[in-house]
Amino acid sequence: MMGFTSAQCYYLSREPADMRKSYDGLSGLVRQGLGRDPLSGEVFIFLNRRRTMIKILVWGRSGFVIWSKRLERGTFELPLRQEAGLSVALAWEELVMILEGVSLGSVQRRKRYSRGKAAA
Repeated sequence: MMGFTSAQCYYLSREPADMRKSYDGLSGLVRQGLGRDPLSGEVFIFLNRRRTMIKILVWGRSGFVIWSKRLERGTFELPLRQEAGLSVALAWEELVMILEGVSLGSVQRRKRYSRGKAAA
C-alpha cells in the first residue's frame, strides 16, 4: 500500500497535461517538461486544461504508480504563487486541500516548526 506523507516533495506542473498520457508519457513530461527525475520518489501532479482531472505520478520501490481523480462537478483550485519555474512546489497539506475542494485562499495557517526554513 502506498500513501502520501508530509515527508515527500510535491511538484504541480504549471502547464496543462493531456490526460490520455500514462506512465511513460507522464514520466516524459517530468523529465523534459519539469526538468526533474521521475525516479526520484518525488510526487508529480498534473491537471488538464479545464482543471476537472488530476493525475499524480510517483515512483514506488519497484515501479510507477498513477493516482487519478475526475470531478463530476467543479474544478480543482490552483495555489497562487509568484515564483518562477515550470512547476509549483506544494506542501502535503495543500495537495490534500486541492483534492478535497477546500478554498486555498480562505485557509489561515498557524505557526508551525518547519525544518530547513527560517523561524518566522
